[in-house]
Amino acid sequence: MSKKIYCIASFEAKDGKEKELLEVLQSLEPKTIREDGCIQYVVTKKIAHPHAIGSSFPIVFNEIWESKEAFELHCNKPYITNFFQNHCVNSDGLVKDFNVCVYTDEIN
Repeated sequence: MSKKIYCIASFEAKDGKEKELLEVLQSLEPKTIREDGCIQYVVTKKIAHPHAIGSSFPIVFNEIWESKEAFELHCNKPYITNFFQNHCVNSDGLVKDFNVCVYTDEIN
């Protein structure tokens, strides 16, 4: 049975800040991909497609982690907690709104 964790972290930038936010998020990729337990960590940008008509925030991290423990270690890294504090919590940050969800492929 798999113990992988799948995380979808989506972000909406403040007006006029999407490019800057995308660059900040892309700067997190090299450090994270080298972390123990990281299988995939890639920031993506929403595109229009006729078969994808749902609504979501325009910038999304698609993450796969070997285990819940690896994901927890990542979430507590200073560069990750600093990002969320500086850009998601602080009023002068780049993020207007965000949503982080984790999933498993385990069937109980």
